Amino acid sequence: MALMLMNSVRNSPVTSSWVGHTVARCLSTSTHLQAPGQPKSKKTLAKAGVKNIVLVEGVRTPFLMAGTTYNDLMPHDLARASLQGLLTKTGLPKDAVEYLVFGTVIQEVKTSNVAREAALGAGFSDKIPAHTVTMACISSNQAMTTAVGLIAAGQCDTVVAGGVEFMSDVPIRHSRKMRKAMLSLNKAKTFGQRMALLGKMRLSHFAPELPAVAEFSTGETMGHSADRLAAAFGVTRLEQDEFAFRSHTLAKKAQDAGLLSDVLSISVPGKGMVSKDNGIRPSSLDQMAKLKPAFIKPHGTVTAANSSFLTDGASSTLIMSEEKALAMGFKPKAYLRDFVFVSQDPKDQLLLGPTYSTSKILEKTGLTLADIDVFEFHEAFAGQIMANLKAMDSDWFAQTYVGKKSKVGSVPMEKLNTWGGSLSLGHPFGATGCRLVTTTAHRLRKEGGQYGLVAACAAGGQGHAMIVEAYPQ
Repeated sequence: MALMLMNSVRNSPVTSSWVGHTVARCLSTSTHLQAPGQPKSKKTLAKAGVKNIVLVEGVRTPFLMAGTTYNDLMPHDLARASLQGLLTKTGLPKDAVEYLVFGTVIQEVKTSNVAREAALGAGFSDKIPAHTVTMACISSNQAMTTAVGLIAAGQCDTVVAGGVEFMSDVPIRHSRKMRKAMLSLNKAKTFGQRMALLGKMRLSHFAPELPAVAEFSTGETMGHSADRLAAAFGVTRLEQDEFAFRSHTLAKKAQDAGLLSDVLSISVPGKGMVSKDNGIRPSSLDQMAKLKPAFIKPHGTVTAANSSFLTDGASSTLIMSEEKALAMGFKPKAYLRDFVFVSQDPKDQLLLGPTYSTSKILEKTGLTLADIDVFEFHEAFAGQIMANLKAMDSDWFAQTYVGKKSKVGSVPMEKLNTWGGSLSLGHPFGATGCRLVTTTAHRLRKEGGQYGLVAACAAGGQGHAMIVEAYPQ
């Protein structure tokens, strides 16, 4: 597949000069100075007889680079902080919540159902059920859509959905040999049996099993796959560096302008208050060009500078039926209109989820790219984003792989991730989805748009897309 893609898509209009021009245009556009307005007059996706489900509020802890200020905490601490922040910001009575669901990827064994532990820690009633889901980088997307499903089915009217990831202290296991030996020692009844077992142990028993961001089915790391994907689509190192530079620069502008209003200020024991993401670091293309390839050496194009970094963070959203939200005096931020999940080949199409999910959600809702005012795509790697943009704008890819007669189209860069993205803001695997949806709602309100499209890739060759519609102001 890689050779076919390289030969057929490398001449896509997403070129280095195009990227450079678009970056300059996006950076010169003061998005945060645009006056808020009413959504454009388009058809609504409301359906007769179907319950409207709304996003009332979304918050998150500051997203911090792993191994920094949060490194002495546990995952449920961050999840609890996001829940408490949500309650404080909304004034929602704790007993009004009927269900909680959280997403996470690398579970802390002591708190495997982190949703339940965080809810209890935040003071929610022990009568409120809570469960945890995992779907790689779209885990909190799954949490939110689970909430939507519960409300649509009439099971609940008020659900809190969120996600958390804590990369500062990932579980490191003993080797399989050591685990077997320890279990056998625990069962041994005599001193002689214990000594016999100890005598069989070798140095190899003490080698730990370190977690790896790699596909179980293929054994390939996601970064290696991203490098191959970028090569297949002819995405150059310069294009990737330019996109990463754009992400950090736009994130810094949004942060300085106070647009990242979903970020909470939280107190970290012994370290004081934290109120800002700490991975936003605008550099220069010259400095970025000096970095060596991180995965495919020496000729790869994916580096630490054009990849998302390991991140600690948590996010929470309040999702309700519109009727219940209005009855309780809330002013919703947006309608959560429709969503899809997709999956494809985890080897050669691991990170192409946004292409497949965008095509599917637009077809499902009857919308086109021209109808979308705000795009929020997860930035796992700059090369991954650029490859997806090329795939969406390729008739050949649509016909050969997506099964469509024509391409999705060209995503306008001036509408894409204009407040930064995962490359700069950070990517706590289980929490990014809620950030994407909340940012979409905030941008729609700020920019006067009507429809937003959220899309993300995930390990396992999976993906997700959601249509968000602005709530009338």
